[in-house]
Amino acid sequence: MTGVLKKTTGLVGLAVCESPQERLRIKKSEDQLQGGQIEEVILQAKNELSLAREMMQWKPWETPANQWKWPM
Repeated sequence: MTGVLKKTTGLVGLAVCESPQERLRIKKSEDQLQGGQIEEVILQAKNELSLAREMMQWKPWETPANQWKWPM
């Protein structure tokens, strides 16, 4: 893909992605996104990846050692 096909996303603060197919390896058109824009999908994917990395550090699936003990 050479060059950017659109000049703006029409959304404040959301720049046009120059190579969305490379970054997400998808080939769906924006029409198939049911009115969404590929830039929104990329932003959401970045946010989900960031959260997944944080969750790996937080380990929410592990139970704290003294969580179910009553103070005596």
